[in-house]
Amino acid sequence: MSGMFCWVLCFLFSGSVDGGPLTSPHANMTDQELFWGADQYDFAVVLPAAGTECFWHFAHHGEKFYLSFTVQWVTGVGHDRHLSVTVNAPGGLVVATVDDAQGQINFDALETGFYQMCFVNFHNRFSTMQVFLSFGVYYDTYHKQEEISKEMNNTLNIIEGATHKVENAVFHMFRYYSFGRMRKSSDYYLLLSNSQYISWWSMALSLLIVTSGYLQLVFLKNLFVSKTSSEEEKPRC
Repeated sequence: MSGMFCWVLCFLFSGSVDGGPLTSPHANMTDQELFWGADQYDFAVVLPAAGTECFWHFAHHGEKFYLSFTVQWVTGVGHDRHLSVTVNAPGGLVVATVDDAQGQINFDALETGFYQMCFVNFHNRFSTMQVFLSFGVYYDTYHKQEEISKEMNNTLNIIEGATHKVENAVFHMFRYYSFGRMRKSSDYYLLLSNSQYISWWSMALSLLIVTSGYLQLVFLKNLFVSKTSSEEEKPRC
């Protein structure tokens, strides 16, 4: 009886679930509605020696995609500040490549989907580097159909368009400010590394100078050492 009761419960609960787990939580929404909106990301990532890091970002057709990066610091043996950066389209084609310590990539998205950004530290086999990244998308105009259908002389539409222009200008201002901040941080780490390098070499050279001066004094002093001798033992040259 207990076995039959368990089978009845399993049948009831299995019947209440329609089609298994939900694979599409937003079935009534398209990707245009899910991923719409200008966004920006700023963060730093540490790349190990000969390491690779890849990131993906969604963009629609015709939108502006940008990527800014700079190498903040490099530690290790025989370090090189160059970084290899590659951006691939959703279809797999290479959109842009840069091989430098810092750079910017800007292009119009020709495909809708996730764009891949890969950062490769293959120049350094024994060195680790920290890279600061800033990437995102922005829009010059609205693309929603309900906004296009509005009349151009509508006061609310004019205010909304002016607000969008201001937001776009502020977005670009923060974008270039972020790139300037990346360059400033890179210069700071470079100055800090040079300061430590100069300090250690100054200490080593100062110690070498003092040691060589002391050895010279000891050598000159030994040249003027005279030994006491009797009349039979006359000093010879």
